[in-house]
Amino acid sequence: MHFVNAKGILSASNGMNVYRGCTHGCIYCDSRSRCYHIDHAFEDIEVKQNAPQLLEDALRRKRRKCMISTGAMCDPYMHCEETVGLTRQCLQVIDRYGFGLAIQTKSDRVLRDLPLLKSIHQKAKCVVQITLTTVDDRLCRLIEPNVCPTSRRAQVLRILRDEGIPTVVWFCPVLPFLNDTPENVQAILSMCFEAKVQGILSFGMGVTLREGDREYFYQALDRHFPGVKQQYIRTFGLDYECPSPRSDQLMRLFDEQCAAHGVMHWPDEIFRYLQAFPEKNDGEQLTMF
Repeated sequence: MHFVNAKGILSASNGMNVYRGCTHGCIYCDSRSRCYHIDHAFEDIEVKQNAPQLLEDALRRKRRKCMISTGAMCDPYMHCEETVGLTRQCLQVIDRYGFGLAIQTKSDRVLRDLPLLKSIHQKAKCVVQITLTTVDDRLCRLIEPNVCPTSRRAQVLRILRDEGIPTVVWFCPVLPFLNDTPENVQAILSMCFEAKVQGILSFGMGVTLREGDREYFYQALDRHFPGVKQQYIRTFGLDYECPSPRSDQLMRLFDEQCAAHGVMHWPDEIFRYLQAFPEKNDGEQLTMF
């Protein structure tokens, strides 16, 4: 990893990334795409060492409280967080100033900061978002090799449920010819329903590939799934969107099951939920601190 002083930390939509790059090794990671202009090796993590100070300056200037989001591009709980601790420091700032948090990860390291998450949720609102792709831990270790397997993430969801922290699951990507089966969709949904998640995000049953991401993905397919790359090339060519041949069937199953269990599953509805900062908590006006 290498350290930099960033010029800013919050986007116009109040999102932040304290790291650039990732060491989780997910074979399908869109953040590897060249359009994001990461000009260093993806596993050589760029650490924005002044992120907590930038965040505190930004929150101090804000006139209204809002939700702060992190994890959309690079996981805030990758391996270097154990020693660098920037995510924890930023959460402490968010907690101190009474803002809300929507944090996205694949890692069980999020449980390390459970007391902070609970404090943020007590004062405002905290939502933890967890990505799930396959119920098969053996497949998970091939497509997401350096992060805890699905079974552990499902356990994390249940722990957060028991601790009163709301959760949202990102059910994506569904990789054609690998995990695009009704059995996998149903098993993932059952995990989510058991954990009483607030919402499950799906952008269609498939994967997106573009320059930078596609090459890495195809190299991994050649290593672990001989012949599958050729199926992708024959089926999708250089298309950005690569939907499962079973997409319609799987989306019907997804929509019907979520509706039957009363779980949010329309992306616009879920994003509104993630971005909504509560004006009141337990019947009382939120205080500044």
